[in-house]
Amino acid sequence: MEFFQGNIASPLGFSADGLHAGFKKRKMDFGWVVSEVPASVAGVYTTNKVVAPPLIVTRSAIETHREMQAVVVNSGVANSCTGSQGMADAYRMQKQTAEKLKIAPHLVGIASTGVIGDLLPMDKLEKGLEKLVVNGNADDFAKAILTTDTVTKTVAVKDMFGSDEVTMAGVAKGSGMIHPNMATMLAFITCDANISSQTLQLALSQNVETTFNQITIDGDTSTNDMVLVLANGCSGSQEILPGTTAFDQFSDMLSAVMTDLAKKIAKDGEGATKLIEVQVRNAPDSQTARMLAKSVVGSSLVKTAVFGEDPNWGRILAAVGYAGADAAVDKVTISLGHIPVLVDSNPAAFDDEEMQDIMQEDELNITVDLHDGSSHGTAWGCDLSYDYVKINALYRT
Repeated sequence: MEFFQGNIASPLGFSADGLHAGFKKRKMDFGWVVSEVPASVAGVYTTNKVVAPPLIVTRSAIETHREMQAVVVNSGVANSCTGSQGMADAYRMQKQTAEKLKIAPHLVGIASTGVIGDLLPMDKLEKGLEKLVVNGNADDFAKAILTTDTVTKTVAVKDMFGSDEVTMAGVAKGSGMIHPNMATMLAFITCDANISSQTLQLALSQNVETTFNQITIDGDTSTNDMVLVLANGCSGSQEILPGTTAFDQFSDMLSAVMTDLAKKIAKDGEGATKLIEVQVRNAPDSQTARMLAKSVVGSSLVKTAVFGEDPNWGRILAAVGYAGADAAVDKVTISLGHIPVLVDSNPAAFDDEEMQDIMQEDELNITVDLHDGSSHGTAWGCDLSYDYVKINALYRT
C-alpha cells in the first residue's frame, strides 16, 4: 500500500468540485462528489438522538437502494432542528441535484454542517448548484466542507489487487463537537474497487471502532454527521468478497485511510496546539483498551495539563481509574513520550529538562501499560486551550 498526494477524485471514475455559494460570508461552502456510474455505498452515522434532515434523507436512500452516484454538501448551515421545512428543503436539495446530473434522486446523498437551527437559504443553494460542474476542482471540495477547521484533511492510497491497481481517497471535516461513537464530523471516502454495498458496509463497520470512534475533542456529539464510502468498480478489479485475502487487504486499506483522517481531525481540534495520542497496552481485552485510551484523551484535566506542558501523570491515572473498565490498576506504567513517569503504579524520577522538551512538541504520545493482558487500544485527541473557549463562545456572532 502506497500513500500519495491525491484528492477525493483520485480513484478512477470520480470527480469533485467546490465553490462559494453564500452560506458563509466569504469562504467556500458548497460542493459535490460525483461518480461516472452508480457506486456501492456504505455509511455510519451520528448516535445523537436529534438527527438532522440531511442525514435522515441520505441514510434512507442508502438503506433502501444500496447505491449512490453523487454526494452534495454545504457548510455554514446545518439544516438541523428545522422541523418540517428543514425536511422539505433536504429532499429538495437531493431532487435538484439529481435533476442537474440527470440521475434518480435516490442516487444522491446530501450533507450539511454548520449552525444548528437555521433554515437552508434555498436561493443560494440553487444558484450554487447551477455553478457546480462535473470534473471541477476536487481540492476545492475539501475546502467547501469546512466549518471551524483550520486546514483541509485529505488522504489518498493505492495498492495492487492481483494485476489491478485500486485507489482509495478520503476527505473529512471536523474540528469541534467531536466525540463519537460516530458523530460530529463528515468524512467521504471514494474507491474504484469492485465490491458490493453489503461487503463494503462490513469493512466500514469493522474499522470504525478503531478509527473514527477513537477520537474526541470536547465530549459533544453533533446532529448531522456521518461517514460515507463509495466504491464504483471502475478499476476493473475482480470483486472483493468477504472472508478472502483480498477483503483483508481492502479492509487494511480502508483502515489506513480512516486512521489518517481521524488523526488529522484530532490534530485540528478547535483551538488545539497539540495532537495527543494515547496507547493502552496489555489490557484484558481490546474493548477495555480502547475505552481506557479514550477516557484519558477525553479528560479535560489531561487536556489542560498538556496545553500547559505540565507532565501531570496523576490526571492520566485518574482517567484510567474512572473509565468504568474492569482492569487492574495496581501495576500501571505510564510514559510521556519515551520517558516513564509511573512504573508499576509507583512514581518514577525523570529529568525535568528532557521532559520539558517532550511536552513542548506539537504531538504528545502517552502510553499506559496495564500489565493485565495482551490487548491494545489507541485514541486520539488534542489539548484544551484558551482559544477553544473563544471559538465556541463566539460561534454564531
